[in-house]
Amino acid sequence: MPQQDPLEKGKALAGAEAAEAVSPGMRLGLGTGSTVAFFLRALGHRVQGGELPGIVGVPTSQRTEREAGELGIPLSTLEKVGFLDLTVDGADEVDPELDLIKGLGGALLREKMVAQATRHMIIIADRSKLVERLGTRSPLPVEVVPFSWESHLPFFETLGARAVLREVSDGRPFSTDNGNLILDCHFPQGIGNPSGLQDALANRAGVVESGLFLGMANEVLVGGEGDVLKMTRKDASAACQNGDRL
Repeated sequence: MPQQDPLEKGKALAGAEAAEAVSPGMRLGLGTGSTVAFFLRALGHRVQGGELPGIVGVPTSQRTEREAGELGIPLSTLEKVGFLDLTVDGADEVDPELDLIKGLGGALLREKMVAQATRHMIIIADRSKLVERLGTRSPLPVEVVPFSWESHLPFFETLGARAVLREVSDGRPFSTDNGNLILDCHFPQGIGNPSGLQDALANRAGVVESGLFLGMANEVLVGGEGDVLKMTRKDASAACQNGDRL
């Protein structure tokens, strides 16, 4: 029997631990991505076992809606639920302050809407996602409207980024669930001032949302080969510095 990849094993451990944080009756935000898939499976197992009566989930993408539905997880919408007790999602980068880059899965707008509606946010990740500075491992995804998207390229250059239109395998532009495009912004030295960059993007007409998730995560569960490291805001810096020990 082939041995499970250490990173995949870490994702599975973190996803299972996040599922244990769910209590009966909770209103949940359900993130998107390969790491979240492990959480959904563990959550579905608990639902099918009758452990979580009354829970309802709000999916952040069509993919998650489909996966959760197949697992028997009850679903609703953000407008019907109103607020969320807990959101579980993944991340592409996590820095020492638990600030995040998200969006390589293409669901950043809906993920951020759900994150803003939640009382507590848990991020699940493997140790490869820990960085000292945002933008050093992953590009920053920025969702833009299709109209004249090329006009943003010089603007991103002024911010120190090289923006590349995301494409699917056949060369067509990637389209989000909202019908928008994504520009993946590469910062050669990382992002020195994430909050300032977020403000600049928010003020740019045609930019819908960015993958900067600042001050939103309450805790991060980092899966290693045999255990899970829990990082919270007060001890995030020390945990990130020791992340290579997992």
